[in-house]
Amino acid sequence: MTSGNNVRVVAAGDHFVLPSLIADAVGREAGEQPVNVRELKLGWPLDPFGPVAEVQEASDAEDEMIEALAGAQVLVTQMGPVTERVLAACPDLRLVVVCRGGPVNVNLDAAKQRDVRVCFAPGRNAAATAEFTLGLMLAALRRIPQAHDLLARQGSWAGAAYYTYEHSGLELEDLPVGLVGYGAVGSRVARVLCAFGARVLVYDPYVHGEIHGLRVNSLEELLRGSHVITLHARLTDETRGLIGARELALLPHGAVVVNVARGPLLDEVALCDALESGQVSAAALDTYVHEPLPEGSRLRALAERVVLTPHLGGASRAVAEKAARIAAEEVGRWVRGEPLAHCLT
Repeated sequence: MTSGNNVRVVAAGDHFVLPSLIADAVGREAGEQPVNVRELKLGWPLDPFGPVAEVQEASDAEDEMIEALAGAQVLVTQMGPVTERVLAACPDLRLVVVCRGGPVNVNLDAAKQRDVRVCFAPGRNAAATAEFTLGLMLAALRRIPQAHDLLARQGSWAGAAYYTYEHSGLELEDLPVGLVGYGAVGSRVARVLCAFGARVLVYDPYVHGEIHGLRVNSLEELLRGSHVITLHARLTDETRGLIGARELALLPHGAVVVNVARGPLLDEVALCDALESGQVSAAALDTYVHEPLPEGSRLRALAERVVLTPHLGGASRAVAEKAARIAAEEVGRWVRGEPLAHCLT
């Protein structure tokens, strides 16, 4: 951009990453550069996301986006659908910044064809997801939700049964916990687990250098040696279904499985079989193969052995604020003519 040009920005936020958060962050980052920000509020998460035309995980709001983007050069959004239709209708658009770890709601090929740069906000929810992972892990190990349900909802003191040796929970100190993946989230989880005194095992063939815990050479070695496994790998063609019946059978009997990464990393049918047989004693899940979790899911019938949350790992105010700030920094770089930090096209 040339200094002095009045840049028109659309802040297409939602009920989580508020348009006002984006607008304020862009204003701070732009400094003395002339920037005109228009706010648009989309319906997520009160309205669910889904596929929109050829993009995924977006709000069904193509018409609203096209109207708001008239004459705009920059779009900052989390769930706005940046489809071929939207791009074709907005010829002035030059930069799209998505306030999330991957721009799945953007048609990257169409953006590249129209010379539209596409950026994203990596790491915005790493701390929140790591904390949530530990929360779910502790809830599953110590059966906190089940005890709460007995006392608060049913008015029963029968939770005392959890104080018997056979039904009492596990503590993290000295417990072997295996991490599948050691990226921004996994590395944070490892540090906290070490502080708890857990024996941390790590399998990640793509990460080198120093780690918190003991690096193992294969997934099989990690599974055989871990009483708890927690998944932190990216979802790719290679990792889809990474943990299935064969892998679960390698775990010590009565192991615990935690997944706050991506649902399709884990074969849910195999997990349910393992829970029913006792091979896996408990599971804590925040993500699923199909979201929302279908009413007929076998997981719902296993409430005594599972902790289920509706994809809330990244739901913290700090995540929304970080996402807006990281996105605004990219807008500031573009306005000043500086190299973009997290650009895909």
